[in-house]
Amino acid sequence: MNNKVYLYVFDTMADWEIGYLTAELNSGRYYRKGQAPSEIVTVASEKTLITTMGGLKILPDIRVKECSIASADALILPGGETWTEAIHEPILQLAERCIQEDILVAAICGATMGLAQAGLLNSRPHASNDLEYLKMICPAYTGEEFYNNQPVVTDRNLITASGIAPLEFTVHVLKALDVCSSHTLDAWYSLYKTQEAKYFYELMK
Repeated sequence: MNNKVYLYVFDTMADWEIGYLTAELNSGRYYRKGQAPSEIVTVASEKTLITTMGGLKILPDIRVKECSIASADALILPGGETWTEAIHEPILQLAERCIQEDILVAAICGATMGLAQAGLLNSRPHASNDLEYLKMICPAYTGEEFYNNQPVVTDRNLITASGIAPLEFTVHVLKALDVCSSHTLDAWYSLYKTQEAKYFYELMK
């Protein structure tokens, strides 16, 4: 593993959808013993300040054209309000390269529409927010037979999720990166999903 994760950032980015994930990647607090935390590198079309949907200001580390996918374990694509716009074409091209070269691509909410519009979901099992909406917003999408009405779907090196499933999205990404034990992931998910203290103590073990 390279221990580097690219996180795409852009104006209107739905920051809460990747909040659980980035916290665990950056802290590595529940990673296997001896496993270093992941390095999160923020990527944007241009190296200018962006404002998330939550009003947070982020200055990207690098531009899309500076990405070296050979040195990364994953590309994370958050949701947002602009995914059908041309501004995202460079990152979608990078996502296609990642998929072809067996680098993990994980997309949630609006990002799945970007993938659909780019034709990257036409032959892969996937999830999104709603099938009918996906078909309406993305004229190039022809992958209806591969749509799964699930919170999140993992198909080899492609993870797609509904915007209301940030917990499940996090679990699938961490599992794909193989940085936590299955027992730890189960306890982590159960704690945040049920709010039962017993799972906190399981994590502490």
